Amino acid sequence: MSVRVLAIDTAMASCSVAVVDTHVNEPIAMVSEPMERGQAEALMPMIADVLSRAGGLSQIERIAVTTGPGSFTGLRIGLAAARGLAMASDLPVVGLTTLTVIAAPYIVDEDRRPVASCIDARHGRVFLHMFAPGGRTLVTPRCAPAKDAARAIGTGPVRLVGSGAQAVAHVSTFPGGASIIEASPQPDIIWVARLGAAIEPTASPPKPFYLLAPDAKPQEKGRVVRR
Repeated sequence: MSVRVLAIDTAMASCSVAVVDTHVNEPIAMVSEPMERGQAEALMPMIADVLSRAGGLSQIERIAVTTGPGSFTGLRIGLAAARGLAMASDLPVVGLTTLTVIAAPYIVDEDRRPVASCIDARHGRVFLHMFAPGGRTLVTPRCAPAKDAARAIGTGPVRLVGSGAQAVAHVSTFPGGASIIEASPQPDIIWVARLGAAIEPTASPPKPFYLLAPDAKPQEKGRVVRR
């Protein structure tokens, strides 16, 4: 069944919007810009541009938005826009983690090795979520030092994807063999739309997915203090 989805991603270092009809391989309209700051000012004009080229909000059946982990400010901007549009149009909204979106193209391909989605969380840490072929979770989402993430991944064959893949590969030999896939460090907005069309909104609500407290910062000896 074809679903027309408005996809929004501001969770990391870009600002991306697309309208995708899942019956068509190419997006109906799309815009994506590298952007670490200024997403609050850029997003709504980008949404308006994409919607105007896709026939307007009345042509949309569902909204999909990334929920993190990523930039605390950025993901809030995207979530607020998605919720506001949904409220104005009575459309369902699907929230998708950045870890899932980055892994998605590799979960569904013909390679049968697990996929470890790794995002750089700074200070020697990564956000990790590991999937079996087909999408079953093997390692639940977490924020961990790269060495602990490598230990959680285990010794079997694996594909490492995302901006934290190199950091994890650097601290383990992975006896079963590890392939580092040079994937885009940003979620693919087309996959945001595809997953948004496939997942029931009630199963994946548009709520922030932090893994790391927004007001926390690492301290010596592993302690965390709050501002």
